[in-house]
Amino acid sequence: MYKKFYFFILITFFTPKIEAQFHEIGIFLGGSNYIGDVGSHRYLDPNELAYGFLYRWNITDRYSLRGGITLTTLNENEFKNNDINRFKRSYKLNNSIEEIVAGFEINFKEFNLHDPVMSFTPYIFYGIGYFRYDQFFIEPGNSSLLIEPEYNNYGKDRKIAIPISVGFKFNPNQFFVLGFEVGARYALTDNLDGSNPENQYANNLNYKFGNLNNNDWYIFTGFTISFTFGDLPCYCKE
Repeated sequence: MYKKFYFFILITFFTPKIEAQFHEIGIFLGGSNYIGDVGSHRYLDPNELAYGFLYRWNITDRYSLRGGITLTTLNENEFKNNDINRFKRSYKLNNSIEEIVAGFEINFKEFNLHDPVMSFTPYIFYGIGYFRYDQFFIEPGNSSLLIEPEYNNYGKDRKIAIPISVGFKFNPNQFFVLGFEVGARYALTDNLDGSNPENQYANNLNYKFGNLNNNDWYIFTGFTISFTFGDLPCYCKE
């Protein structure tokens, strides 16, 4: 289904004649945070290092194919929380994420790498992702008896994520591009935080808590720098 959808997008958008391509390879450096059933209710709160690599294939001055690999650890706790019930519960989260994504980047303005004058544009990126994470469940503690919750890791799992990012970028010259972006990932799992165990623990209701109808999210916020190589593209209309 995804292959057919992406082929349709290619035919629809990429109508200019492509003489050559201009490629970018670079790095992402920033922070990550998680949104779910553990921790605070803040949506944008980078608190752990996130880093990775990215690649762009600039097909026109508006559209690019983009891929990337990003690594981080989702880190959250409930010790500083306005929700009194979460504060009393005092759960925490520490989950390693290894992600690969691919998709389309659309510039809101023409981003012409031919032009010696600096170009600037906002952009949006969307696509599909695949990530690996730690599976675990939580055995509740008892604060009155000073018994802390117990975190039980039972291996790695892999899931699909739906990424969407917004940002802006500019090229001081023809050799590199600088940018800043915020990217949300909708994970096709509700167990990044141990609230809804899957696989061998899927039917154990004693380990489930929170809103079981909503999946988890994680957010990347940071800077990109990419270096250009290859032939300059000719954005020639038919």
